[in-house]
Amino acid sequence: MLREIVLDTETTGLDPRKGDRLIEIGCIEIVNRIPTGREFHKFINPERSVPAEAEAVHGLSTQFLLDKPLFAEVAGDFLEFIAGDTLVIHNATFDVGFLNAELERLKLGPIAMSRVIDTLQLARRKHPAGPNSLDALCKRYGIDNSKRIKHGALMDSLLLAEVYVELLGERQATLGLGSNRGSGTRDARLSGPAKPNARPTALAPRLSAAEIEAHRAFVQTLGENALWNRYLVSEETDNAA
Repeated sequence: MLREIVLDTETTGLDPRKGDRLIEIGCIEIVNRIPTGREFHKFINPERSVPAEAEAVHGLSTQFLLDKPLFAEVAGDFLEFIAGDTLVIHNATFDVGFLNAELERLKLGPIAMSRVIDTLQLARRKHPAGPNSLDALCKRYGIDNSKRIKHGALMDSLLLAEVYVELLGERQATLGLGSNRGSGTRDARLSGPAKPNARPTALAPRLSAAEIEAHRAFVQTLGENALWNRYLVSEETDNAA
């Protein structure tokens, strides 16, 4: 089982070394590149005002954040949620820089970049001509981001999870087996695998009659609720037909 955490943050500005602080964390859990529905999402009181230019980007005001918990109050739950698993982040040095600044204030160990996958770097290698912003990648891959009016950590994490799968070439619905010829839309790519042509002559059976009978006898020893019994019933129906 491959567990990864797709993560995004919002902040009061661009540089934690100049006093900018974290104000939102959004994470979603994916297992084998598929979202499980488990999420971690917190708004955070930054203990300072939010500049107007930052509020214009994410819509989070000083007044809105006044009654939200401090980072110290959510740090434990956050670290428990991400555990020791890989973090998937777009422009990771920005988010990790802010997270580590907050962790350092609490005398907690930093998040190592060695456990981080930066989807911006993946996108730059795959699409060197760009653009490679999250919005641009959603447009490239036909991912609906119409609800993304402003930046938001949880919404961006959900979108990034879809972008991540596309960047890796591992479409969730068909595991890459679907046909996408003749269409540039995501729906067409997820339409399902093509049906194979029937063989003109059936292949000869690979098991002998004795082997089949031995298997049947073994399944009968597993009890009436055994999963394999339904296949025996299917085989008998097919033979009767």
